[in-house]
Amino acid sequence: MTSRQLGVLLGLLLVLYAHGAAAQTKTCDALRGAKRAVAVAVLESQYPYDCCDETLAKCLRKNPVCSLVTRLANDVCRRAGAGESQADIERELLRRAASRNSPKVKIDLSHAVVAGDPSAPVPIVMYVCARCPYCARLTPALYHSVTEGRLKGKAKLYLRPFPIRSHEHSTVGGMAWLAAGRLGKFWEMVLYMYANFDRFDPDKLPDCAAHQGMDRAAFSKLLGDPALRRQLVESKKEGIRNHVTATPTLFIQGRKYQADLALPAVEDFVEEVAEARK
Repeated sequence: MTSRQLGVLLGLLLVLYAHGAAAQTKTCDALRGAKRAVAVAVLESQYPYDCCDETLAKCLRKNPVCSLVTRLANDVCRRAGAGESQADIERELLRRAASRNSPKVKIDLSHAVVAGDPSAPVPIVMYVCARCPYCARLTPALYHSVTEGRLKGKAKLYLRPFPIRSHEHSTVGGMAWLAAGRLGKFWEMVLYMYANFDRFDPDKLPDCAAHQGMDRAAFSKLLGDPALRRQLVESKKEGIRNHVTATPTLFIQGRKYQADLALPAVEDFVEEVAEARK
């Protein structure tokens, strides 16, 4: 028997042996074959970082099952269903645990404009670059999640500009955000610039401002405002002090988020944090 055949046989035996371990949630119960075997292997070997001291599989057999265990099991099974390997899923669980347990940092939100319900329990702070392509996808998605989607009423969102030197025009892009914020149109400008990311032209920023209802002359003057430039520099320095090395970097309830940046993963983690506050 080849090593590959042996691996397949062991996987099938594991499925048969631990059938109940992967059948505790609808997401896990829907898995079949090799994907189910991966999920079972993870659930039988990994531990939650709160509410239960045994493996995820054993915690799932308890009555009642704590919400964190169910959430983690669903995440494991979603990832297994998407074809992720056992090693990748286990690595993601470690990153998720680190995100819950990382030290809190100081973030100055005195100039930040909130998106979402200001009374929502979980603050999300994003250090983002105006010319970062991944920021251009994640930032609007999170904005819509906290204002009208899955995280509405659960989380509120703040941005901290963090220009990346290698991203052309990142400084003037950040200045445009702050200038718009001074004129009461911060999020409108952020979303407009990200929606038109591939058509960015620094010479047309006053046109963008006018398109969002701002006074063109006032906006143009603010683009060169030394006070706003110092504000941008301080935002970058703060990010560096908080060990931001790339964008986007998220801090959820003051702790650095180190796990998967896909929107569903971020939303699931934020919901976990919100539940823990109750």
